[in-house]
Amino acid sequence: MTTAGAPRRDRRPRYDERMFSIMNNREADALYATVARRRVAVAVHVVLTVASVVTGVGVYVTGRTWLAIVLIALILPWCVATGVINGATRGLLELRTHVLDERQLAERDRVRARANRLTTYLLAGAVIGVAVCAWTGQVPTGNLLAPVLVAVFVAHWLMPMWVAGLAARDEPEEGLEAL
Repeated sequence: MTTAGAPRRDRRPRYDERMFSIMNNREADALYATVARRRVAVAVHVVLTVASVVTGVGVYVTGRTWLAIVLIALILPWCVATGVINGATRGLLELRTHVLDERQLAERDRVRARANRLTTYLLAGAVIGVAVCAWTGQVPTGNLLAPVLVAVFVAHWLMPMWVAGLAARDEPEEGLEAL
């Protein structure tokens, strides 16, 4: 509760300060210092995501509980890969708007727009794929509904992070910052 005469606080909330310091922690720079390493991190994340979705759908379709154990085992490396991508982008998609500067806000808008276009193409491909399967009668459409919806939802959710990880630029060298 605030009062009318209370001074306005211009500092960031504690959550924002903590998230900013986590996202800008330089201890793990070696994991994403080059374009090649960032691409590997994104590729590993995509592979782990696909494996997790396939395993999750497998649990749903077959009801085999041992697949749930595999899914749980995939979560830890997936979280590490997510952290590497977030570190590489300096929290571009995770930090609140008022924490980012104008350059970062513009970059976030570009990443989101590109991810939106890619997700639209993916959705169109999914619709065409399901339509072809229904038209040819190869697979009953009802059997495709849940797996395709889950796959497209996960891609829609993670595409901005993947695009940001691939679009992240190298940090300037220490000597160049002084210029």
